[in-house]
Amino acid sequence: MYKYLLTASLLFSAFLAKTQKMAIESEDYSNQSIEMADAMRANGKIYVLVAIVLLIFIGFIFYAIKTEQKVKKLEKELEDKN
Repeated sequence: MYKYLLTASLLFSAFLAKTQKMAIESEDYSNQSIEMADAMRANGKIYVLVAIVLLIFIGFIFYAIKTEQKVKKLEKELEDKN
């Protein structure tokens, strides 16, 4: 069931990717700034965004380390039983 759902979602996303292409124009090559990032930097919100991304990344790292410790503990217990 999951295999069919995954296949259908991949095909649907490929279809959407084909239909939503935008043409690149010559003025796109001369763009030297990103308006949203400039506005966020001017308001100081870019630092909040960076802090949130770092917090999420640190959370993932912490979760991976804790999971690895639990796996090592279970492996050691299994090894001691045998």
